[in-house]
Formats: sequence, structure tokens, C-alpha cells
Amino acid sequence: MKAQSTSSQTGATVAINAEQIEHILATHRRCDAVLVREVLAKAAEHKGLDARQVAALMSISDPELLHELFETARKVKQEIYGSRLVLFAPLYISNLCSNECLYCAFRAKSKGVKRRALTQEEIARETRILVEQGHKRILIVAGESYPREGLKYVLDAIETVYNTRSGRGEIRRVNVNLAPLSVDEFRQLKAANIGTYQLFQETYHRETYAQMHVAGPKKDYDWRISAMDRAMEAGIDDVGIGVLFGLFDWRFEVLAMMQHIAHLEAKFGVGPHTISVPRLEPAVDSVIASQPPHAVSDIDFRKIVAILRLAVPYTGIIMSTRETPNIRRESFALGVSQISAGSRTNPGGYSHDDNEGDESQFQLGDHRPLDEVVRDVAELGYIPSFCTACYRLGRTGQDFMDLAKPGDIKEHCDPNALSTFLEYLEDYASPATRAVGEKRIAEALQQMSASQVRTSEQLLKSVRIGERDVFV
Repeated sequence: MKAQSTSSQTGATVAINAEQIEHILATHRRCDAVLVREVLAKAAEHKGLDARQVAALMSISDPELLHELFETARKVKQEIYGSRLVLFAPLYISNLCSNECLYCAFRAKSKGVKRRALTQEEIARETRILVEQGHKRILIVAGESYPREGLKYVLDAIETVYNTRSGRGEIRRVNVNLAPLSVDEFRQLKAANIGTYQLFQETYHRETYAQMHVAGPKKDYDWRISAMDRAMEAGIDDVGIGVLFGLFDWRFEVLAMMQHIAHLEAKFGVGPHTISVPRLEPAVDSVIASQPPHAVSDIDFRKIVAILRLAVPYTGIIMSTRETPNIRRESFALGVSQISAGSRTNPGGYSHDDNEGDESQFQLGDHRPLDEVVRDVAELGYIPSFCTACYRLGRTGQDFMDLAKPGDIKEHCDPNALSTFLEYLEDYASPATRAVGEKRIAEALQQMSASQVRTSEQLLKSVRIGERDVFV
């Protein structure tokens, strides 16, 4: 059966063909090594994969083929993104919610969560703490209910974040994870100068969606899945999608996500800027979160990351602190290009340093502070990047892809990554992290092209003499 989701306001239609997905999965449960290697060879060309090719990679169980999958993903990740790894932090401004999502601590009937919406003064204080840690990019997150000001509360919060500075530091880009909006509301969000609008479908399987979302506005599957259409119609050309892995079969979810991406590409000429891959984690008052209906093993989780990198090679993959340090380390090379660090998932959590408090949305796996994560990332051979240049220079949506696909984006991203990394090292890093970072910058320069080295050395020189926010 072909399920269609329609936005009554715009007439936008998002079709998830569950019958087609199930047929593809049934006919690709076992694929021989010849077919798998043909798919991997195609994936190495950076041109993406179709649903049947993705299904072939999902069928891999042989250790040798699994190794080849991971090696191909590593190769593609390196060729497109190089050694850059973008860092950000979530900023939870409210845990008020009118939904009843059975896996979430913020659900309306939860008795174990203290409800709180930060004042603008408290948002400024949280932001200042993040700035003083060294962050330049944050993701504003709110439960799907706002104080009496409505959307204006969020718009004011965005303005507060941008206006908050401490010393040499400031937040240069605010991304948002908010409930679905109307086109007019999305226009207001764009006018607030956001970067990426992020929203997860949670599960694309309609029956499971109905079982998990039993009350509140989020119960409307169609309104949620068509949100990206409304956002892009409103002019927000960088959108981020995702699935909460563990609610339904991950194979179905990935293929359904591919259909969603294909819809956006067909209608708007560009798909999502990012894909997030959260796994279901324990949450207060949630039995489902502690016992996922379709738990995803660590090896399957690594397969998800690798397959997504090959299926949509130019789309960023985000991994949160839900995962343990070891899983995060293993996933960097397989396709992850953005990570959160030093996260708190409760309103006011940075001020109170209470990551496991009663106001948290879910249990975290990585509790390390930003400085330790930065040092670890650099020791692994990556460049921790705090760059926000593309957003501010209009290299978003189709313009970003026009640079990314021929490989030209590296001429901008690699030097900008180094300059923002040096900013962090000089202004915020511990002595141990600075020593590791300086060594990593020197190594990175040796691996760059001559033109990149010239640009990078000019930017680095500017940072060392005290200039900040320099980029190309």
C-alpha cells in the first residue's frame, strides 16, 4: 500500500511506499558477494545509491564483506569531508510538551520530569557558559509546547543567543530542532537568521508511529512528515531529518528515509543538509525507551552510518552524545561529519551541571567535557571544526551542493576548519589539548594542496596575531 502524507496548507504530498519497501527487503535478504561488491564499486564513485543497492548492503553479514563496506565508507568519507569533524552543543530552552510520545521523558503525562521553560536571562546565562567553553554553533531544542508567547518565545531565544557574548567568543550560528510549523511561521524562523531547521520523523512506519504517539499534535503523521516541504517553501534551504532507531526495523526506516530524500530532491532540487542517527535510550517514565521494540545492535548501528554515507555521500551525518565515546570514535571514519560535545539535555543543565537530572530528555552515553572531546578527536587524526562560514556566506542548499559535488568545497572548509580550531586552542583549550592541537594543525598542513596551504597559513597567521572570525 502506498501511503501519502499531505499538508493541507500547501498541498505538498510526501509518499512513503511501504509496500515497495517491504518487497525490496524481502527480495534482498540474501545477496551474493558479486552483487555486493558491484554496489560498493558504484558507491565509491560518490554518486549515491538507489533503494535496491542500499538493500543489498543491508544484507551483509559476512565479516569480509562487512570489512569492505566499512572500508568503502571510510574512503568516501575521507574523499568528501577530509579529516574535518564539526562540533556543536544542544541548548534545551524548555521541556514543556503537549504530546504523549511513549519513548520520551518530556511526554505530557510524565510525572518524573520537572517542567521548566528558561527565561531569556537564563538562556543568556546558558549561552554564555557554552561560549566560554569554546562553542560557536548551537542547536536550540524545545519540547513541543511553548510558554504563552508561543513561537515568539523561540524567536526571542534565538535573538538572545546571538546577542550573548563573552570575551572574544560568541555563537555564530543557531540551528533549531522545533515542532512542525506553518509556512508563515517558518518564514518568521528564517527571518530570525537560523542555520538548519531540524526535525525527526522518529519512525516512518505509519502503524508504529500511531502506537508511539498516542496524543497531542505530534500524533498527526502527515503534518510532521510534510514539515520539510513547508520549511523549504518558506525559504529555509538547509533542513535536517532523522529517525529514532529502535522504534521499528532499521532497514525499513533507512529505505523510507531514502524515499523522503528523493521527494525533497525531486521537488526542491536538493535533499536534506544533514541526517541524524539517534538510537533509543532510556528515559524517565518510559518502559519503551529502556526496552526498544526493535533494538539496534552496535554492529548494525555502524552499518547504518556506513550505508547512509554511501547512499547520500554529500549529506552530513550527525551523531549525538547518546552514544558512548567508543561508538562515536568508531563511527567518525564510517561517515559521521558532525558531533555534539559536552551536551546537556535538560533546560538549565549547563548552569547546574546536572546531566542526569530529572529534567533530562534521555540518558547520555558520552559525558566528557568539550575540551576532552576536542583532544580525543585531534588525537584520532581529525580536525575539530567550529566553522560556520557557509551559512553566513550563503553557501547553503543547492549552492552548497554545487560546490560539494565537484569537491570544490574543500578549498573553503579545510582552511576554515583549521582557523576555527586554532581559535579554540588559543582561547579555550587546556595546555594538554593545545599541545595535541598544534601538532595536528602542523600535520594537516602537510597533507593539503599548495593553494589550501597558502589560504590556511594566511588565516592561521591572522588568528595568531589576535584576529577572530576569519574565514573564506
